[in-house]
Amino acid sequence: MPSPDLPFGSVKALVFDVFGTVVDWRGSIIRDVEDLARRKNLRVDAAQFADAWRAGYAPTMNRVRTGELPWTKLDALHRRILDRLLVEFGLTTLSETEIVALNLVWHRLQPWPDAVGGLTRLKKKFVLAPLSNGNLSLLTDLARYGGLPWDCILGAELVRHYKPDPEVYRSAADFLDLKPVEVMMVAAHLIDLRAAKAVGLKTAFVPRPLEFGPAGKPELQADASVDLTAKDFGELAERLGAV
Repeated sequence: MPSPDLPFGSVKALVFDVFGTVVDWRGSIIRDVEDLARRKNLRVDAAQFADAWRAGYAPTMNRVRTGELPWTKLDALHRRILDRLLVEFGLTTLSETEIVALNLVWHRLQPWPDAVGGLTRLKKKFVLAPLSNGNLSLLTDLARYGGLPWDCILGAELVRHYKPDPEVYRSAADFLDLKPVEVMMVAAHLIDLRAAKAVGLKTAFVPRPLEFGPAGKPELQADASVDLTAKDFGELAERLGAV
C-alpha cells in the first residue's frame, strides 16, 4: 500500500467533478436508451445517441457562460439538446411524458465500480462534495440513486456560473469556510483541474479510460495543473491516507 502523500496535509475537503469522474454517463445513457427502444419497438444506435447528447453539452452550456442565454439549469439545457436529437434520430413518436423521463436519465447515472467504496473511505478523513455543472436536484437524485456519500452538495447552480468559470471553484472554499489550498478538486478532465489550480485549489487527476467507450479518447496523462494522480478512488484514498 502506498504511503500517504505528505504535501497534502493541509487538505480538509475534496470536491469532485461528477459526469465521467464519479459516474458513467455514457454507459448509463446507452442502457436507458436501449431499454426505451425495446419497449417502444424503436431502431436507434444508443451509443451514437449518448455521444451526440454529450457532444451538445459544452456548446449549449457556453451559450449561458457567454450571456447569449440567461442562467438556465442543466436539466433545461439537456432538454434543449434532447429535443433536437429526437428529430435527428427519428424518435418523434415519444410522448411528452416519455421525453421528460428520458431527459431525467441524467439523474440516474451509475457510479463507476470504485466510486462508492473509495468515497466512503475518503469520507472518514475529508469533507466530500460534488462540484458539478449539474443542478442541485440532479445531484441530489444521483447521490440517492447511486449511494454517493456526500457531506453536502456544491456546484454551478449555487453561483449561477458554469465550469470552468473561476467563480465555481472559488465557491467551494467559500461555502466550506476554507482556504483554497485546503480544498482539492478531483476530476478526470484536465480543463477542470487547470481552472481549479488557477484559483488556488489542490488538484487530483483520476483518469477514466472508458468514459467515452472502448474507442473513445479520454485524457490519460497529467499535466502541470495536476498535484496528484491516482488510477481510481481507492488509490486516491490510499495516497491521501484515508484508510
